[in-house]
Amino acid sequence: MEFTISQIAQLLNGEVEGDGFQKVNRLDKIQEGQPGGISFLSNLKYEPYLYQTASTAVIVSENFTPTKAFTTTLIRVKDAYTGFTQLLEVVENFDKQVLLGTEQPSFMDESSSMEEEGYRGAFSYIGKNCKIGKNVKIYPHVFIGDNVVVGDHCILYAGVKIMRKTQIGNHCEFHPGVVIGGDGFGFAPQEDGTYKNIPQLGDVVIEDYVSIGANSTVDRATMGVTRIGRGVKIDNQVQIAHNVIIGENTVIASQAGIAGSAIVGKNCVLGGRTAVVGHIRIADQTTVAGSTGIMKSIEKSGQTFLGYIGMDIKDFLKSYAVFKKLPQLQNKLKDLEKKQ
Repeated sequence: MEFTISQIAQLLNGEVEGDGFQKVNRLDKIQEGQPGGISFLSNLKYEPYLYQTASTAVIVSENFTPTKAFTTTLIRVKDAYTGFTQLLEVVENFDKQVLLGTEQPSFMDESSSMEEEGYRGAFSYIGKNCKIGKNVKIYPHVFIGDNVVVGDHCILYAGVKIMRKTQIGNHCEFHPGVVIGGDGFGFAPQEDGTYKNIPQLGDVVIEDYVSIGANSTVDRATMGVTRIGRGVKIDNQVQIAHNVIIGENTVIASQAGIAGSAIVGKNCVLGGRTAVVGHIRIADQTTVAGSTGIMKSIEKSGQTFLGYIGMDIKDFLKSYAVFKKLPQLQNKLKDLEKKQ
């Protein structure tokens, strides 16, 4: 890959500030930039590196104002982070090997179908009565159970498991080790202290443009469906339990767990290690900080929650301000007791 700075600026609808005829052939972090590399500056915490980087070009936002002299060439775009993301997508597509056809050994039941421009990797398995859409990439060791529907332009990376009756929309991407449609955690306590398995007979529905990270799991419903809404992005090692509903464009970070029958609204952000108890509802546009436990429903949209047991962020900060003063307050209390 080699482009002139002017070509990249044209691709990103940006403007060049400097020598646009220079060429770049590599993506570099701004703090590690070397000649021939292109970097970006979005977080101003990294601004000092702009004045010392050896990167040939740096993508910055159009409203950025340097405070010192610099030697690199700037590409000014509307938003530096978005622009660099767009460049990453171009490089990824440029470097990707075009995968088509079927590798052997692999298996697809004769009752199933796969549309044109697809790829099936070695040791992949497709069960009965499945419908696989156009331009779907199925990497080696993927398992697809019976009666599964996969939409167009999906990517199932190595080791993905899609269990029976799952429905997947278009433009979805599942990373290695993802399991969709495994049994939910359903066990009924018995009088003798043992637990009896509750059959999980429902389905999983995953809508368009969903991305699920490595080794994450989405359980099938006990009855009805577990539903992941359009545009949802799920990080690695996330657990979504049976009958959970995740609203559109919600983002869930690593190691979060959402218990059965919880409903998470649209455009929410759940930080890493978030824990959501079952049978509650989280309103749209809720932000939950990492390691926060949500123990009851959140009815008002647009709030931020923080703390081991989730509290409104304002209440938490007030409580924390008192908590920090506890040793001092304890000493005052001891002094008062001595004076009595």
